[in-house]
Amino acid sequence: MFEFLFKYPLSTFRQGTFIFLAGWPLWLMGLGVIVAAGGLGFLIWRQSSGTARMGVIRRVSVWILQTALAALLLFLIWHPALSVSTLKPQQNIVAVVIDDSTSMTTNDESSTRKEAAEKVLNGGLLKALQEKFQVRLYRMSDHAERIDKLEQLTANATATHIGESLKQVAADASSLPIGAMILLSDGADNSGGVDLETLSEIRRQRIPVHTIGLGRETMSHDVEISNVDVASRTLPESRLGATVSFHQHGYTGQKAKITLREGSKVVASQEVTLKAEGTEQVETVLFNAGTAGVKTLEAAIDPYPNEENPRNNRVTRLVNVDPRKPRILYMEGEPRWEFKFLKRAVEDDKTLDVATILRTAPNKLYRQGVCRPGDTAHPQVNGKCTEMEDGFPTKVEDLFAFDGIIFGSLDAPYLTKNQQDTVKQFVDRRGGGVLFLGGKDSLSDGGWAKSSAADILPTTLPERKNTYSFAGADVELTPEGRDSLITRIEEDPNKNVERWKKLPYIRTFQDPGDPKLGAVVLANFIPREGGGAKRPLLVTMNYGRGRTAIFATGGSWRWQMLQPVADMSHEMFYRQLLRWVVSDTPRHITGSTPKTLLADESHVKLRADVRDKTYLPASDAIVEAHITGDGIGQEVVNMTPEPLEQGVYGADWTAPQAGSYIVEVVAKRGSEEIGRDTFTFRREDGIAENFHVEQNRELLEKLSTETGGSYYKPADAQKLGKDINYSQAGITVRETRDLWDMPAIFLLFLGIRAAEWLLRRRWGVI
Repeated sequence: MFEFLFKYPLSTFRQGTFIFLAGWPLWLMGLGVIVAAGGLGFLIWRQSSGTARMGVIRRVSVWILQTALAALLLFLIWHPALSVSTLKPQQNIVAVVIDDSTSMTTNDESSTRKEAAEKVLNGGLLKALQEKFQVRLYRMSDHAERIDKLEQLTANATATHIGESLKQVAADASSLPIGAMILLSDGADNSGGVDLETLSEIRRQRIPVHTIGLGRETMSHDVEISNVDVASRTLPESRLGATVSFHQHGYTGQKAKITLREGSKVVASQEVTLKAEGTEQVETVLFNAGTAGVKTLEAAIDPYPNEENPRNNRVTRLVNVDPRKPRILYMEGEPRWEFKFLKRAVEDDKTLDVATILRTAPNKLYRQGVCRPGDTAHPQVNGKCTEMEDGFPTKVEDLFAFDGIIFGSLDAPYLTKNQQDTVKQFVDRRGGGVLFLGGKDSLSDGGWAKSSAADILPTTLPERKNTYSFAGADVELTPEGRDSLITRIEEDPNKNVERWKKLPYIRTFQDPGDPKLGAVVLANFIPREGGGAKRPLLVTMNYGRGRTAIFATGGSWRWQMLQPVADMSHEMFYRQLLRWVVSDTPRHITGSTPKTLLADESHVKLRADVRDKTYLPASDAIVEAHITGDGIGQEVVNMTPEPLEQGVYGADWTAPQAGSYIVEVVAKRGSEEIGRDTFTFRREDGIAENFHVEQNRELLEKLSTETGGSYYKPADAQKLGKDINYSQAGITVRETRDLWDMPAIFLLFLGIRAAEWLLRRRWGVI
C-alpha cells in the first residue's frame, strides 16, 4: 500500500534526501504561498461579504482549502524529488548471513527454519542478488564463517552471537566494498542481544542490515523456565528457596510439577497451577542445602506429552555450601528466660558458633563459648581465657572477628561512644549482621535512640521511655513474612500463616517505633488487653554491606515452654533468624563471578573484594586465583586491581571445556596472608539454543531500523531484490527519484477540491 501511494518503497525514503530540482530559492516558494493566501482571502471575503449564508467560519474554511491547493501547486512547480545513494551493479558485495545454530532445526508447521531460509534464498532472492552484485555467504553461530554454498549449512551450532558475527562481517568492509547485509535468523541470540558498540560500528560504516525473521513468534504448546534464582553460597543444613520463573503457552489452568534434583536425588518438589498464557509465573520451592560442598542443583518442570520443546524445561544452578562456622557474639544485660532459651535453641546447630557475655551483676560478667581451640589471637594465660575478659570488645579487629552480634536487654550507655561507633562500622564496613531483642533495658528504654548506632536500627525508635510491656500479645505474620525463610516454620505459606497464629502468645513486647524506608516488617504483635493496635514485632533492614533486625520481645521462650517437647517451632525460628544474620557476612576476601553457569560460553570474569584486618579496602595486595577443574589440574591466574573500585581485583579466564571449576582466591601482603575464599562456576555446552526458540522479532526489527535496513517476513523477502539497491556503503552513485507524479499527491489534490465542493454543497452556496 505504501509503495502504491508514494511510488517508491519505504526504504527509498529512509535512505534518500528530499530535494527540489527546480533550483529556485525556497523563500520564493514561501513568498508565493503568502501572496496566494492574501489574494484568495481578499477575493473570498469580497465575494461573500453580502451573502448571509457565508459566515466568517465558512469563509475561513474555504480560504484554508484554497490556500492549501495553491501551496500544493507551488510545491509541484518546484519539482520535488529524492536524492538517493544506490549501489553500482556488479561492483559491490552483499553479505548474506544465515543462522546455523540448532534453533534453526525447530519445526514450524510444515518445515524447519533452516529449510525456510533455504526456500527464501532459492526462491529467487539469491538469483536476483547475484544478477546485480557479488554475493558472499556466511553461516552464523558464535562467530561468522564464510561458506561457498547453502549445502554447507548444518544447523548444529550450539550458540548464536548475532552481534559478534555481524561485527566480523562489518570488519571485512574495511577492505571490501560491502554494500549491505542480509541476516536470515530467528533472532535467538545467546549473548544478551546486539550491543551498542556493534550497532555503532555498523552505523559508522553505513552498512544497512536487512533482516528476514524466521520462525513463529509464539509457540503453541510449550513450557519454558526463564530463570532460577537461588543463593550461590549458604551454610550447611540451611533451608533455601529456589525461585523458579517460567512461562507457558497452551496449558493455562493445568497442573505442573516443579522438581529440584541434586544428581539423581530429588531434594524437593512442588505442584503448581499454570497461570495465564505468556505471563511470567514465579514459584518458590524450598529445600535443604545439606552438608558442606559444591552442589549442582537442577530445577525441572515435568514435560507434557505434546510439548514442542521439552529441552527448555530444565535449568542448572550451583550452590556452594560453605563449611565455615560463622561466629556470633551475644551480649545480654541481665539473666532472663529469653537468654537461656535462645542459647538452647541453637546449641545443637553445628553450623553456628555463639559466644555469650552475660552481665550477672553491675561489675560481673559470665562468658561462654570464648577462646576456641586454635585461637592464636586470644591465647590462654595460666589456663585462663583472655578473650573478652573485660566485656564487649574495644578493638575493631576483635569485634570484626565475629560475623554477627545479638544485643539483648542491654542499655546503650553500657558501651562507650567508641564501642557504639564500632558497632555501626561492624554493619556498614564489616558487612556483619546485628539483632536487637526486646527487653526492659533495650531499644528506647535502653537509650539506643540517642546512641551512635541508632542509624543502623531498622526503625526510628520512639522518643520516650516505658516502651516495654509485661503483657500478652498475639503474633501475626505480614505478607512479607508469609514468604520469608526467616519465619518459615511450615513449608506451605498458607499453612505457615496459620501455624504462627496457633503459637502461644508472647509474654512481653516492646514498641520499636516506625519502620525506616527500606525496612521490611515480617511480623506484628497484637496486644491481648487494652485494645492496642498492632505494631511491628520482627523488622529487618539492609544497611551498608550488612543487615540489622529487631525482634521486639523478650517473651518468645513461651513458644518452647508451652508446646510439646517434640515441637521445633522455637528452635527453627531462631536458627533461621541467626543464619540470616550471618549467612551473607563477607570474609576478608570475597571471591565471585557474575555468572556461575556459563551456557555455551567459555569466557569468565573472576572478581575478588579484598579487605584488611579492619575491613578497609586493601589496594596493595597480591591476589591469585587457583583454578581447579576437570582436565586442567590446577592453573594459577594473577588478578589485577580494578581501576574504578578500591580493593577490588579482577581477571579474565577461559574455561577450556565443559565441567565444574573451583576457584580459590588467595590475597597476601608480602609474606602475610590476608585471607582466602572459594567459589565455583560451571560451563555447560549445547544448552543455550534450547531456550527462547520463538522468533525474537523485536531484536531483528531494532537491528534493521538502527542500521537503515528493513525487516521482512519470509513471504515478503523477494522485495529485497529492489530495496537492497539503496545504500550509502560500498561503491555508490547518486540518483534522483521524481515525487511530483506520486498517486498520493493526485489523491491529495482531489481530496482538497472534493472537500470544498462538499462544504459548499452542504451550505447551498455552489
